[in-house]
Amino acid sequence: MNQSFILICAVALLIAGCGGPDARITKGTAEGVQTKSRSEPIFYNGKTYRLDYSYSASASLFDMKVSGMGPKQRNDAVAVATSSLRYFACPDSQKGQLVGDAAYEDKAWNMQARCG
Repeated sequence: MNQSFILICAVALLIAGCGGPDARITKGTAEGVQTKSRSEPIFYNGKTYRLDYSYSASASLFDMKVSGMGPKQRNDAVAVATSSLRYFACPDSQKGQLVGDAAYEDKAWNMQARCG
């Protein structure tokens, strides 16, 4: 039993040391997320809207703006923003998620979202 335990610990230490000095810890970072700002026309429900977003590294969130929708189209604006974020920025296994609430100002829906 002791020999097996020592062997397992030795193998674990060897594997852990294989990362070398260039190994990166990615938990809690934007690793894999495409943080480049974008401005895109988005075709949704037969109409074209404008999506603008930029990444805020200090908050680890995307500041998003959907233009062309009215004040009663909150759910549509959130759907456009989160699905577009998933398509343009998030790694394959992640979805765009709204953080907080969307606000309608100056004929546009403004919100923050993240990949997760």
